[in-house]
Amino acid sequence: MALPRPIPASFFGMVLGLVGLGANWRTASRLWGFPPAIGEGVMVVAFVVCAVLTLAYAYKWLMHRSAAIEEARHPVQCCFIGLVPSSGALMGIVLAPHAHGLAVAALLTGGVGQVVFALWRFGGMLQGDRDISTTTPVIYLPSVAGNLIIATAAGILGFPSWGILFFGVGVFSWLALESVIVNRLLNATPLPPPLRPTLGIQLAPPAVAAAAWLANTQGAPELMVQAAWGYGLVQLLLMIRLFPWIARQPFASSYWAFSFGITALSGSALTMTLRGLTGAIAELAPVLFVFTNLVMVGLIIGTLVRSAQNKLLPPAVVAVPPATT
Repeated sequence: MALPRPIPASFFGMVLGLVGLGANWRTASRLWGFPPAIGEGVMVVAFVVCAVLTLAYAYKWLMHRSAAIEEARHPVQCCFIGLVPSSGALMGIVLAPHAHGLAVAALLTGGVGQVVFALWRFGGMLQGDRDISTTTPVIYLPSVAGNLIIATAAGILGFPSWGILFFGVGVFSWLALESVIVNRLLNATPLPPPLRPTLGIQLAPPAVAAAAWLANTQGAPELMVQAAWGYGLVQLLLMIRLFPWIARQPFASSYWAFSFGITALSGSALTMTLRGLTGAIAELAPVLFVFTNLVMVGLIIGTLVRSAQNKLLPPAVVAVPPATT
């Protein structure tokens, strides 16, 4: 008999992308007068997806504990667990316009979870004895992505002094890890096809850093924020150039690794335009907004199709029947 299949923690990447898309539409409604209901509708979907995945992931630890422990010990898959507290913190952004108290509670829960997980996972990594082939952009998740997400949510909810602290942790961790990851990609064996879509995480740090800084500041965007955004744009172009190589892996949930960086790049461009920036970024903002929506539609359709084919989850675990006597 086929047992229910536990979800991998990487599925929470869907929450990051959906919240990023909802934030894009919220900003677009203020910038271009689009109906606010679109952004709020996307946020509702993100909230429901987060709730379902959280219940499914809790079920995994209750009913498939060995699989959960194996994932936590895996040198690559373990880092995706950081998406769980990050998704919780993002619910603070979802709820911010509607229930400030609940939003703050989500931020606090996600923030504490992020700090605990980052200290555990990155502390373990610093003990060494790692195969360099397991060093991929996924290692950004514990110390870079999670902290920048907390920083963004803190700024939006009115806690910029805390937001700047998490921003600093995220940015300096990114700068420390960037050369390590690029060195591995340049000099070690090529990423196997199943891991290649995780390269989408590579474009997230500069874009999310720009979004986090904007969430904690006011007024015209500083030149360094614009420069970081430009680096994010180059990363996007690199991913487009590499996509034929990446796409040798058939569609899987790992392709959602592109979603948060793309939505952050578009969203920060919209925010800078809303705050009065003119020139290159403002001119690119509408193009990126359309591109982002097309990418997200593709990811959503791909996910629904693979789900209908029963090919989105990892292979089923087959129970071994008891021996007969």
